[in-house]
Amino acid sequence: MLSPRFLLLRSAASFTARSFCAAGGVSKPGTAPDMAEGDPLLHVSNVRNRLREIVGASRNWRDHQQAMSERLSLSSMLAKSQNDLPAKTMKDSSLEVHLPLGSEPQLREKYLTFHNTVRFGRILEDLDSLAVLISYSHTYNPTLKRSPLSIVTALVDKIDMRQHVIYPDCDIKFTGHVTWVGKTSIEAKMHMSQYVNGAYTPVLDATFVMVARDPENKRAAFVNPLKPEGPEEERLFQEGEANKSRRVALSTASLLKVAPTDEERKIVHSLFLNTLDTKTVSFRSRILPPNSVWMEDAKVKGLEICHPQERNIFNRIFGGFLMRKAYELGWANACSFGGCRPSLVAVDDILFQKPVDIGSLLLLSSQVCYTQGNHIQVRVHSEVFDPLTRQHNTTNVFHFTFFSDRDVPNIIPMTYGESMLYLDGKRHFNQTVEP
Repeated sequence: MLSPRFLLLRSAASFTARSFCAAGGVSKPGTAPDMAEGDPLLHVSNVRNRLREIVGASRNWRDHQQAMSERLSLSSMLAKSQNDLPAKTMKDSSLEVHLPLGSEPQLREKYLTFHNTVRFGRILEDLDSLAVLISYSHTYNPTLKRSPLSIVTALVDKIDMRQHVIYPDCDIKFTGHVTWVGKTSIEAKMHMSQYVNGAYTPVLDATFVMVARDPENKRAAFVNPLKPEGPEEERLFQEGEANKSRRVALSTASLLKVAPTDEERKIVHSLFLNTLDTKTVSFRSRILPPNSVWMEDAKVKGLEICHPQERNIFNRIFGGFLMRKAYELGWANACSFGGCRPSLVAVDDILFQKPVDIGSLLLLSSQVCYTQGNHIQVRVHSEVFDPLTRQHNTTNVFHFTFFSDRDVPNIIPMTYGESMLYLDGKRHFNQTVEP
């Protein structure tokens, strides 16, 4: 039986969505005027279809091998150097895509949760597809029928939530463009807004880093340089340069490579001292402090069999699908740990280390690694398991910051490895929440 409190929360969410989205004086509740036109080129469902056309990918799984073999002939069309490619502007890659949840009620079921909110995992899928299309728009060559580039997601640098509520029956708009370019990599910034009270309200800002590879997806390929126009575009470009420098610095200082700082070592030792049993003189006798949970007891695991339905245009598992599954597992982890439904604050530093092949067994492990006040920092690790060789290979690492409507227990590491997870979680939390 559902608790009265749960039913009250569910009905309140439903009422809030209806009351806010109905404002604006449009013909349908939550319908934005620019979506009433129904332009199919702007529809979110057309993004992946457009990507298939750009690379010549097959719509049918049984034809994928032939489609991929045909792409091999495109290698000769790759630029020998970046200087051979014309510079592009940010306007060249600017896109606007609509998700008309208010205008087209039939779309809602795919995005709807049981609690009458929007599934954020589905939003992650749409953002991933849009980032790829933005990158292909930047590298577009009108003389070629198909693009020789294989553009894939390398990193989700940051997703910052500006609103914690996404209404299930209000239209959504995605906008974005390329903001920085290296020799073989592209940074794309995207913004999501929702039509509420007769106007678009910002919901989130996202920064993705994409990489271009050859038609076989085996080696790096050059992309068009970017030419900023005006002070604002120059600012965005310099911000992209700063983001790259920050990522290099964070990678250099990774706890998988170097020892913790002096301050971090003191934190770990303090945590250790707080768990010693004062009744014994032993390093091995540990007790759990009040209002605390051992890190070992704050994890959730999952398994996915990777079917062809979840493939991308290059017949590997779609990166957005991996993000959705990791987010939903991380959310469940935070929910069970905090004892209530958490809100997402930010997605930080999702690294795509290896592609996931169709047919793989994907193991997902979610761990609460740091807490502070009402905040819960969750790390999700994904790996592919080969049952024949018994080998495990890491494919992705995800970082999510959640907010609870109540104070949450302290998370306490017991081993040195868990202490490193704690410090890594604290670093991500500080970058996300603290100024």
